[in-house]
Amino acid sequence: MTVVVAFGLYILVVLGVGWLATRRSGKSPTEYFVAGRSLGPLILFMSLFGTNCTPFILIGIPGKAYHDGVGLFGLNAPLIALGIPLTFWAIGAPARRMGARLGALTPAELFAKRFQSKGFGVLLFAIFTLYTLPYMVSGVIGASLTLQSASGGAISGPLGGLLVLGVALLYTSLGGMRATAWTNVVQGLIFMLFMGAAFFFMSDSMGGLEAATAKVQAANPDLLTVPDKGLYTPQGWISWGLAISLCVIGFPHMFVRLMAAKDDHAIKNSCKLYPPALIALWLPAVLIGVWGAAMFVGLEGKSSDKLFWMMAKGHLPPWLASIAFLAVLAAVMSTLDAQILTLSSMLVRDAMPTQEKRNDVLVGRLFGVAVAALVYVLSLTMGQSVFDVAKLAFFGYVTLVPTLFLGVRWRRFTLKGAVASVLSANAVLWMGIAGWLPLAGFLPVFWALATGIVFALGVSWMDQPPQMQDTQRAFGPTVETVG
Repeated sequence: MTVVVAFGLYILVVLGVGWLATRRSGKSPTEYFVAGRSLGPLILFMSLFGTNCTPFILIGIPGKAYHDGVGLFGLNAPLIALGIPLTFWAIGAPARRMGARLGALTPAELFAKRFQSKGFGVLLFAIFTLYTLPYMVSGVIGASLTLQSASGGAISGPLGGLLVLGVALLYTSLGGMRATAWTNVVQGLIFMLFMGAAFFFMSDSMGGLEAATAKVQAANPDLLTVPDKGLYTPQGWISWGLAISLCVIGFPHMFVRLMAAKDDHAIKNSCKLYPPALIALWLPAVLIGVWGAAMFVGLEGKSSDKLFWMMAKGHLPPWLASIAFLAVLAAVMSTLDAQILTLSSMLVRDAMPTQEKRNDVLVGRLFGVAVAALVYVLSLTMGQSVFDVAKLAFFGYVTLVPTLFLGVRWRRFTLKGAVASVLSANAVLWMGIAGWLPLAGFLPVFWALATGIVFALGVSWMDQPPQMQDTQRAFGPTVETVG
């Protein structure tokens, strides 16, 4: 009963915040899709952080740490804490300025206008969608598992996924970007505060940090050392480090938030806050998984995704355990709302034929319903773990990074170079995943990224330079520097 009441109150809070944002929102496409390009430092940071923190961290990371141990922290946290804000500044800041200059409201539209090619916008939309849909599915799967476990089966997995998607769709449709940004503040605070409290209460329940470590040592000492295979080899570490650091700027739902920033100052402050916030969230997530290996023996495959809730139920005070699922729901919905809005906006702005009198906001809302329905159906059929589903999406986003970076930084970069980069990188990625290429110990994403860079630079140099008036239209009359 407590779970149902807490869930109901949470829904009322996010809907209320979404409604308040709706009252502040205008009716123009710019207002709906990018909040009038007005997100200030605090809202931008919480929006980025909330959107970035998904069940991959709260469910996937504890589940993975259950099998891999403390080495998972070194594999991920230091790299992403530095790499992600660096990409925000190196790519997001010039993209914000270029988007405002060209009147672009989506990542795909930005580069379509940069290269004056509607077809390239459609290509980017297709690639973004290919990798965003499974990423959305991983979030719905995580929410379904958590609600089902938290309610003791009273809320079934399919019903839980439907409720989460429905609520996220409702407030997103009402208030657009502003509604998702404001609700992300609430959602981000929920899972940040919960993870901090859970870390201390769980360690105290196990007798403190030293006692908890001793229990893991007795149950499985290998979890306290760094593995020497898979992702933990030098080639695996380099490959995964590149993937996890670079993929976030490739998330269309993150990229468009940077385009919605009020100014470069807002982005710069968000970059400063990101490293400590990420470290503070990742450390508890990894340790909860490691401690769980001593408490719950024998979890295999996808079943380890339930560890977060099992640890909460077994090692938190009843009042805190009863609302543990809210942290997961907050993480899920703070990402789902952004993904629904971004995919629907790209459908309207990039995939549909241009029409002078089309109501983009209304069509975007209708497309949002279609996107949510498709994700829900896919969530009922995919059987992989949250970590594995998200990992595939991360690899795919990395294939776009050479184009994203060069597109906003290099005036000599051409349309042919961008097309060659995107297509060649994705071809190598999928051939590597299929086992058709020798990888020399690296992950397929490493060779995909290298291929994308080579084709982007090589084809652009061999191609005719863009017309000066075209580059000035996108970049301005002089080369802009960031600093």
